[in-house]
Amino acid sequence: MCGIMGYVGPRPASPIIMQGLKRLEYRGYDSAGIAVAADGVIQIRKAAGKLDRLVEAMAASEPSGAIGIGHTRWATHGPPTDANAHPHADTTEKFAIVHNGIIENFFELKEELLAAGREFTSDTDTEVLVHLISDEYDGDLAEAVRRAVKRATGAYALVAVAAEQPDTIVAVRMISPLVIGFGEGETFLASGIPALLDHTRDVLVMEDGELAIITAEGITLEKLDGTPVDRQHMKVDWDVEQAEKGGYPHFMLKEIFEQPRVVADSLLGRLDGTDVILEGVAWGPAFEQSIEKIWITACGTAFHAGLAGKEMFEGLLRIPTEAVYAHELRYRDPIVEPNSLTLAISQSGETADTLAGARLLHERGSRLLAITNVVGSALTHYSDDVIYTRAGLEISVASTKAYTAMLVAQYLLALRLGQSRGVLDEARARKVAAALEALPGQVESLLKREEGIDEMARFLASKLADENDIYFIGRGLDYAVATEGSLKLKEISYLHSEAMPAGELKHGTLALITEGTPVIVVNTQAHVYDKTVSALQEVKARGASVIAVAYDDDTEIEHYTDHVLRIPRTLDLLSPVLSIVPLQLLAYHVADARGLEIDQPRNLAKSVTVE
Repeated sequence: MCGIMGYVGPRPASPIIMQGLKRLEYRGYDSAGIAVAADGVIQIRKAAGKLDRLVEAMAASEPSGAIGIGHTRWATHGPPTDANAHPHADTTEKFAIVHNGIIENFFELKEELLAAGREFTSDTDTEVLVHLISDEYDGDLAEAVRRAVKRATGAYALVAVAAEQPDTIVAVRMISPLVIGFGEGETFLASGIPALLDHTRDVLVMEDGELAIITAEGITLEKLDGTPVDRQHMKVDWDVEQAEKGGYPHFMLKEIFEQPRVVADSLLGRLDGTDVILEGVAWGPAFEQSIEKIWITACGTAFHAGLAGKEMFEGLLRIPTEAVYAHELRYRDPIVEPNSLTLAISQSGETADTLAGARLLHERGSRLLAITNVVGSALTHYSDDVIYTRAGLEISVASTKAYTAMLVAQYLLALRLGQSRGVLDEARARKVAAALEALPGQVESLLKREEGIDEMARFLASKLADENDIYFIGRGLDYAVATEGSLKLKEISYLHSEAMPAGELKHGTLALITEGTPVIVVNTQAHVYDKTVSALQEVKARGASVIAVAYDDDTEIEHYTDHVLRIPRTLDLLSPVLSIVPLQLLAYHVADARGLEIDQPRNLAKSVTVE
């Protein structure tokens, strides 16, 4: 959530900052603003709403100057208003800051500052920081920032400019991401790499507890205690076109159709026959054989991928596995057994709750494995081992390709552990490996088949667009997929959608099933197929309209359903990679039929870096 952009160099800063903020819109926001320093003055323009409103605010008088910072805000403290939008200035208007994250002790700091005569113009926790910097300033912005952040506690990224130092930006990272980009005689700063790609591919990712002094000539990087940091830049090989829609009407649809490549990339170089090579995993066979418990912690889509992981680890490996929401785990008092392994799953690697939950288990003795899409993210620095999902840039807030990549990462891990622990014999390992290798082609054939899964999803969406309540059911791995299908539908169509195990219907929810109520069932697991069919018969008897996701060769399912979304036959273990695709398309077309903003649904953000 929230986007940060900064620039210092010879060119006018405002257009560059606005271009960067536009690149960061996918992160989700409710207000935006810009601050530019020149001639001993800081000019600020900001507005609630989309960037178009900020453009309007700047039309009459665009701030001029060659150094500036900008921000897109997602509200945490205080509603989305013009006053609460960033940047924020101090009482003298000689300092301006933008900030992502939360200052946990802001109330105490604000009371202290009010008692000292400071005037506040917003409801945000951010504003206390700029007043602290103003209090601490004695001619050196970096030292003022350093002293100010020592008084604040929380998880955040902070970027500051001063009217008296119109050649310097100071940035601090405390969990929330910041990336510095290097040009010829100019330097850029952003909360995400996409904002920099129009200007440079030479970047440095800041780490937690670091302070950067940024000028047009480059940076000085230090720990907050002043210890110098010497770290190599990295070259970004992303194509700028990845940040564009590529001819699709929405990023979400583009990203759904990118999934064959994503699955292939996630397997590339990692599967040699039945041997699994995980380049970021440092443990040896002794640890693999000693694992007695697996924890999976995540939020949202990543948690739903973890639910599938729980099924595969228990079913394939016979290792007790617990999947728990990170925001619940962090406030529990978990009993962490010896020889535990924790999988922390996060697309961004910056999800605050996931970081906190993972660290809790790690501190209690569990080995920590990160499954994430972002190199250099906070989660990777906290973890003992990392599996990168290789999903590439995902712009739509509603995650699709990142989910399938998370599934593949867990399958690879399960295949490796199964062989190391001796619970997966050679014949079955070959079967699983071959099915994994076949997945990219199967996803591609599903998306491109002549009968048109996309067209079928569009047809069914026209029937669902005006419904009020939709129910998803399944058992085991199918239930895990149902939870993700339901989330996709509700987050972009704004329809009430609920997922539950198929057997749970008769324990209350069946009372809500009446004539025409849509029920979507995922039914690919042979060992519970008949039990799921029993649930279908229950809802059909009450007049439900049933849509099923089932294999191509399943002829029985048609007797209990009104419509079937077909997927290629694979091992039941691997079916989630295929069965989620029609549900992603269905959600997309329902939202499109309702005329909604698909890539940036209301109230949601791409990366949730606060509690």
